[in-house]
Amino acid sequence: MITAGIDLAAQPERTAVARIKWTTDCAVIENVVSHADGEVILQMVKQARKTGIDCPLGWPTAFVEFVTSHHGGHVSIPADGHGSRRKLTMRRTDVFVHEKLRLTPLSVSADRIAHVALRCAVLLGKLEAAGVPVDRSGSGPVAEVYPAASLRSWGLDHRGYKQKADTSAPSQVSSIVS
Repeated sequence: MITAGIDLAAQPERTAVARIKWTTDCAVIENVVSHADGEVILQMVKQARKTGIDCPLGWPTAFVEFVTSHHGGHVSIPADGHGSRRKLTMRRTDVFVHEKLRLTPLSVSADRIAHVALRCAVLLGKLEAAGVPVDRSGSGPVAEVYPAASLRSWGLDHRGYKQKADTSAPSQVSSIVS
């Protein structure tokens, strides 16, 4: 089975993708590409059975409704306080991660991760246009992943796992993980 992982950033220069071949004995990292542009990402997703994308795949429903109302000039004023803003900034996924793991994900509607999510939305649209069905619940060929939450749930250090890369490393490498 072939899977892929995407560490998505707002710009290709900070985006990396990996293609992994799974056998009964091991996982082989067949290809890692840094500075991954949209075309590289789309090809990796098309070649994989499942792709994990480290990026929110959507926005909180309350936020979408609020912005839609605002755009139409019919905004209802939300109740004051932290709770009403939290509904606008946190998805159910974010609330779940916070309750279970005591991690607070970046808000897709109120943080810099929004730039990445906008890029992701365009890429998901291109996948749909190419005939690759996208179900943001994760039941299709792509799923949202949150590596820090995974590491924490496995009892591993979840802080600082992304260190500045050795820029002298080649952009494509192969290795074996067992």
